[in-house]
Amino acid sequence: MSGAKILVVDAGGRGNAIAHAFARSDQVAEVYVAPGNAGSTMMEKCRLAQDGQRALKDIPELLEFAREKEIDLTFVGPEGYLSDGMVNVFQEAGQRIVGPRSEAAILEGSKCRTKDFLKEIGVPVPPHQNFDDPEKARIYVNRFYDENPSQNLVIKADGLAAGKGSVVCSSREEALSTVERIMVSPRIFGSAGDRIDVETRLHGRELMFFAVTDGKTILPLESAMDYKNAFASDEEVAVRLFNRLSGNPNLDNNPNTGGMGGFSPHPWLDQELTDRIMEQIARPTIQGLRERGIEYTGFIYFGLMIVGQEKDPYVLEINVRLGDPEAEVILPRLQTDMYALSQALLDGTLDQVRLSWSNESCLCICAVSGRVVKSLSSSVGDEERPGYPGAHYTNMPIRGLKKVDRDVLVYHNGTAYGTDSAGRKQLFTTGGRVLTLVGRGEDLAIAREKAYDNIKRIRFNGMRYRKDIGQGYI
Repeated sequence: MSGAKILVVDAGGRGNAIAHAFARSDQVAEVYVAPGNAGSTMMEKCRLAQDGQRALKDIPELLEFAREKEIDLTFVGPEGYLSDGMVNVFQEAGQRIVGPRSEAAILEGSKCRTKDFLKEIGVPVPPHQNFDDPEKARIYVNRFYDENPSQNLVIKADGLAAGKGSVVCSSREEALSTVERIMVSPRIFGSAGDRIDVETRLHGRELMFFAVTDGKTILPLESAMDYKNAFASDEEVAVRLFNRLSGNPNLDNNPNTGGMGGFSPHPWLDQELTDRIMEQIARPTIQGLRERGIEYTGFIYFGLMIVGQEKDPYVLEINVRLGDPEAEVILPRLQTDMYALSQALLDGTLDQVRLSWSNESCLCICAVSGRVVKSLSSSVGDEERPGYPGAHYTNMPIRGLKKVDRDVLVYHNGTAYGTDSAGRKQLFTTGGRVLTLVGRGEDLAIAREKAYDNIKRIRFNGMRYRKDIGQGYI
């Protein structure tokens, strides 16, 4: 079979969407995915990168696989590999690989250093302070609330926390408790909480702004409306139960997740705001890195807060990759050849690329491992777990995928094949986010109807999903 061989490094739904985008290219013959999941084998041209039956995960073995299979291009999805220097290792071995080097990946790897860098180059960020001493952080929190009784704080773990390292506080007590829970006990984000970014909470409209750059030229991508909170606004009882089971004293805190769904195109990101973000934030960030000897190559997205009637954009965070689940609704709309686009990034010819997008709407819903109500056998434990984004059960049989309509995309986040008690092949859950269903249509209403109609056909113990994705925008 003639054509390029691609290696996509990702374990989740974003990796499925990236592999699917490459597979649509006429220039691509095979797409390997590592470590991948069960969904990585369900798309045309796609297969798992394995050593026998073992999934490949470590950077050295992935490099060896790329050499052995004569991979033409590797694309890195998750932030962990980027921060660990996978791009550096592959480039030094002569491999073509898309993604920022570790020096540039620090934009996501350290929220504290990133905020300091952005402030230094004049990119707007919320007022913030960084702390590696919990007692000094507590002193600052108390002083802040003494001086600003009508305002609140957002407290973020400095390091990588799988998209869940940010806590939006609504009171002094919650802010102090958050400092304790991140930095002292139970250290809910692990070593990512050795240092924290404490910033003034801004009010406005959140926006995830995506772009792609070869280090010189930067182009905006189509964007998506994302839903980060675990529960819809009318699920107060579920929120309080989740927090009781999680040990959070603020029972009304609707926890952040890596994402519960979304849709594209974005409902209120217009050309004027796009131009403003590019001019005030995106270009200065890439230029600021270049001036410091760091050339950023790959995809990037800016988590923004758009404040006031003047629509002033402030950077809340930067991620050095495509988002999840945003990739699952953006990439299906990409008509530009993904392989050709990646080649342009590596060749420094992005200025010659014109991005093209379909006019269809895409809406996705994430089915997650929620609280299991039905009693389980003692072999998996008797304690009650709050469900994603907290502690949750895995290894639940998944049923109903064959009932999903052919024009509805199913991207797998956390699945694997195993055998049931009768020795039959069975699909099981392996993570908090399990499946992402994408409905497509000529408008948002059609896409939404398809997604919600089809997700009802899928079942696993504890399955939960938000029922308000796209609501209010029809």
